[in-house]
Amino acid sequence: MDLKIVVYSKSACPQCDAAKMLLKSRSLAFEEIRIDDEAQRLAFYEKCGPSVRQMPQIFVNDQRVGGVAGLQAALAQLAG
Repeated sequence: MDLKIVVYSKSACPQCDAAKMLLKSRSLAFEEIRIDDEAQRLAFYEKCGPSVRQMPQIFVNDQRVGGVAGLQAALAQLAG
């Protein structure tokens, strides 16, 4: 099963690191896009939706699953 996983992250973000560690622990390839500029990050949040205000934002096969909890739920669904 080929998954296209993209992790949008920022520097010094424990949640971002946790998401990347989870993916690495499952040997899942992912692309990381770091958005450290605050203006760019705010514009990115606007594109994601009105309730999005934090990093990381993770997309699996072009669908936003959210942060670490969303990623865990998505991986559990895919495994099941």
